[in-house]
Amino acid sequence: MKKNALKIGWLMVLPGCLFVVFFMLVPLFLLIFRTFFNEGGSFTLSGYFEMFASTYFKQVFFRSVKLSLISTAICAVLGFPTAYYIAKYAKNKGVLMALAVFPMFTSPVIRSFSWIVLLGKKGIVNSFLVSIGLFDRPVSILYNEVSMTIGFIQLFMPLMILSLIGVMEHIPEDLNLAAGSLGATRMGTFRHVVLPLSIPGLVTGCVLVFTGCLTAYTTPQLLGGTDTRVLATMIYQYAMSLGDWTQASIVAVVMIVVTICVSSGINGISRRLNPTI
Repeated sequence: MKKNALKIGWLMVLPGCLFVVFFMLVPLFLLIFRTFFNEGGSFTLSGYFEMFASTYFKQVFFRSVKLSLISTAICAVLGFPTAYYIAKYAKNKGVLMALAVFPMFTSPVIRSFSWIVLLGKKGIVNSFLVSIGLFDRPVSILYNEVSMTIGFIQLFMPLMILSLIGVMEHIPEDLNLAAGSLGATRMGTFRHVVLPLSIPGLVTGCVLVFTGCLTAYTTPQLLGGTDTRVLATMIYQYAMSLGDWTQASIVAVVMIVVTICVSSGINGISRRLNPTI
């Protein structure tokens, strides 16, 4: 019976596995493979050397990683207390979770155009800053790194909140009470009980947010303008505008490697903070 059940299980999983292999893994490996060979079929790394020697690519690369890390850090700082309140203290938990997820039901295109209206020189944000006397006249907070970071945070904050809520809901309240009975302050309880037990959700949220920010195209294209390129828009520029698919493939490979390295680094840090992970 167990063998028959195992065979049936494999047969049910097989179509999905074949779909992933042929339509995701095979094209991915072909993309990576072609970057190591020139038009004559000889193995070469000249494409990578030329790419990393380019000042333009370096600027785009560091800007992409910087904005992704900043957005991830802000999402973690803002999302942690929000998720903790929803998981532990909110009476209408379902309503608040729905409100947190609701922005994900809206297209990134619509959200980006909304930010263009809000962040423009005649938008609500500039009008408010001028009205409170912070600035004498409207400032430029659109089509630059600031507007892109705001768009990233609003776009991927729900992923951070949901990842944290899923973990925080399973933290026993008895642990907080026990820590308090042993003389721990609220800050001490948070530091030694809540934070360590929330690290798995924090790691998942950080990886999702960083990966989303690094690979996002619509938000940086609309909010960053033509002068603030990131790796995703750079791929589009090489492939569609210049017709250089080899260079576009090299940039894509760099994005994959960076994502894997940063994800591994976040997991490594989390294991140091919480060895039980």
